[in-house]
Amino acid sequence: MALQNIGAANSDDAFYRYKMPKMITKIEGRGNGIKTNIVNMVDIAKALARPASYTTKYFGAILGAQSKFDEKTGVSLVNGAHETAKLAGLLENFIKKYVQCYGCGNPETEIIITKTQMITLKCAACGFISDVDMRDKLTTFILKNPPEQKKSGKDKKAMRRAEKERLKEGEAADEEMKKLKKDAKKKGAATSKEPPKVSGKKKANGISEKANGGSDEDHSSSPDGIHNDDHDAVEEEDDVQWQTDTSIEAAKQRIQEQLSAATAEMVMLSTIEEEEKKPQKAKKEVGVTNGKEESEEKQNFSAYDRLVSEIKIKLSEGPTPSQLQSFLGSAGGSTQEIMSALLEALFDGAGKGFSKEVAKNKNHLSAAVQDEGSQMFLLRAVESFCGKASGDAVKEVALALKVLYDGDVIEEEFVTQWYEEGLAGGNKNSQIWKNVKPFVEWLQSAESESEDE
Repeated sequence: MALQNIGAANSDDAFYRYKMPKMITKIEGRGNGIKTNIVNMVDIAKALARPASYTTKYFGAILGAQSKFDEKTGVSLVNGAHETAKLAGLLENFIKKYVQCYGCGNPETEIIITKTQMITLKCAACGFISDVDMRDKLTTFILKNPPEQKKSGKDKKAMRRAEKERLKEGEAADEEMKKLKKDAKKKGAATSKEPPKVSGKKKANGISEKANGGSDEDHSSSPDGIHNDDHDAVEEEDDVQWQTDTSIEAAKQRIQEQLSAATAEMVMLSTIEEEEKKPQKAKKEVGVTNGKEESEEKQNFSAYDRLVSEIKIKLSEGPTPSQLQSFLGSAGGSTQEIMSALLEALFDGAGKGFSKEVAKNKNHLSAAVQDEGSQMFLLRAVESFCGKASGDAVKEVALALKVLYDGDVIEEEFVTQWYEEGLAGGNKNSQIWKNVKPFVEWLQSAESESEDE
């Protein structure tokens, strides 16, 4: 198919990279039913990044003839007999008005319909926004049949999130394969080191036969010292295929087994030390408290501290995001408790420089947030942590949220929802909401600007 440069001004430029097919027309019918068929209108429209119905309608509007484009068959018809050169000249006028940028002349533009029902061309090369003359006949057709808009930022974020999940699943599968290979090597080495076993019964029989004058030839053995029956048993063991259960339940069970008695003892010691350091809480004077309720409250409190200590031990091992995700999935407690314990384990004692610590541990937080519902748990955990931490951490909460937003860990809709819930809870004067407010306003202004564009 012969190609030509887009735009008459670029026709002599041999190195111009924007090209389109040369127009091919065909006269069909006779008499009053004669029509001109633009055979390759679909290919031309694709090269111009415009719907084929726009160019067909433009020909009909300028020539004062009926025109029709069939979306199913891709046939473009204009009533009457028209020469190819004439239609090609009209196509050049269409390109100047609706394709080329008015600033730089680049054809890489996008049609945008504003809220005031005005048609503009946004250039991807120079960023210039061209205003189309609304007195043209084709503008009414474009307003009634707007072009398909490109994917929004949320769709792109969803695609990036799906790609991250796919990569995480691949990493988890690789880790599992490495474990299987290591286990197979260990089992092979253990099998090769074990000495051949000969039953005591056969040894006794051999001694008794020698004592009775019997020869050793009656009980022949293989060159490697293993009896034939034992050799057959070893061959049968070699035929066994060892497999490891890779289900989620089995993985959780293996993780629990890895917590040895020594580790559990360390967890209990650290828990006792932390409880001794913490000041005793003031007793709640609400009627007569039951002794059973007080014991349950102490039990829950120690369980949360134990969870924090377990997460700290796991983090000290330098786990991958997939390993941390698996560990948190098997940890005891509700999703909110696990998320709050993770933040306390990661940022315990963080004050000034809280946002930098969040940036360093962004991958750990991303591993904990696997679905959109988990984002609210993370934001509430940030709120709880800032309530316990020093004032310096509260001052940097907006910067920390900005880091999580830029890293696609949280999204603007959940941040806005969390902020509105916090204000509705009667804590409008809380310092955390005062510090978060500029960040929320920035998100809302950025979203409104994208909608205006």
